[in-house]
This record gives sequence, structure tokens and C-alpha cells, in this order.
Amino acid sequence: MNIDKYKHITDNQLLQNFYADKNNEWLGILLKRYTILLFGVGMKYLKDEEDAKDAVQQVFLKVISELHKYKVEYFKSWLYMIAKNHCLMQLRNTGNHWVEINEKTETGSVDSAINQDWKQHEIDLNELQSALLLLNPEQKECVTLFYLEKKSYKEISELTHYSLLEIKSHIQNGKRNLKIKLQHIHNG
Repeated sequence: MNIDKYKHITDNQLLQNFYADKNNEWLGILLKRYTILLFGVGMKYLKDEEDAKDAVQQVFLKVISELHKYKVEYFKSWLYMIAKNHCLMQLRNTGNHWVEINEKTETGSVDSAINQDWKQHEIDLNELQSALLLLNPEQKECVTLFYLEKKSYKEISELTHYSLLEIKSHIQNGKRNLKIKLQHIHNG
């Protein structure tokens, strides 16, 4: 599926299309738009790449099975909260991490906490996008195709004409450089 041809369609229109005809293709387009957001949330809370990837897949499944039950108006915010809650439950269930769950009953406090968390998320996402732009073209292309577009090494090779060894190298070096660049952006 080429999501570029859907760039002009807003999240709200895609949601309306999904609610109208229950076609999961609309949902697939929406989820692809926010794969990096979900991965970022997973990394923020779970601190492990494989756990974060698993979280992305689990959130995708949850959204696909449950979106029809809700009338969602702000998909990005709703998706972020689903991902955050999933990660917090993962941490809670593993017993390896201590997680403070702070139940607040005042609506203003909850809204304030969500807004603050959302602002931090936007900062994190902007930092990730900035760091991605700083990678060399080969690393940026391979990291984007592999993690964001979920392409296999073989598919990446067909698109880029890089060897499988080159692709593996670009992805590994790209991940390492992305982490370094994120630390530089965050610290400085």
C-alpha cells in the first residue's frame, strides 16, 4: 500500500472513512502514519528496542480490534494514550520495574497531566525527526524503510539496490548514530 497517495487526507477524514465502511485499510494508513510515535512511546517507557517493537504490534492489534467501539475525534492523542497505557501495563506486569500509577480524580489535574505528557511527547518526536535528518542518506533511507515502512531486507534491497550486508550495516550504524544524535540534541 502506497501511503503517499493518502497524504492529503486528514486523520479525521480517514477515521470517518473507517467508521463509514469499516474497511481496515483506512486504519492501516492511520497506523502507518504514527508507527514512529508508537515506537518512541515504547522506547520511552520500556527502554528496550525489541519490547518497543512488540508494543507497537500489540497496540496495532488493540486499535484494530477496539476502534469501532469508540467515537474517536483526535486519533493521534487517543493512540498515544493507548500506547502509553499499554507500556505502563507491560511494566507493571513484568514485576521488574516499579511503576507509580497516580490516580487523580480532578478533571483539571488529569487534563493538565495529559497535556504536559503530550507536550513532552511532541518534543521527543521532533527530536527524533531532527536526529533522523542528520543521518547520512544511506542510513536514513534504510532506517526509514526498515522501521517506519516495515520493509524486509529483501524489499529494501529491491528498492535501493544495496546488498543485504550493506543494508544491515546501514541499519546498525543508523541506529547507533540516531541514538548518539538524540543524546546530543537532548543534552544540548
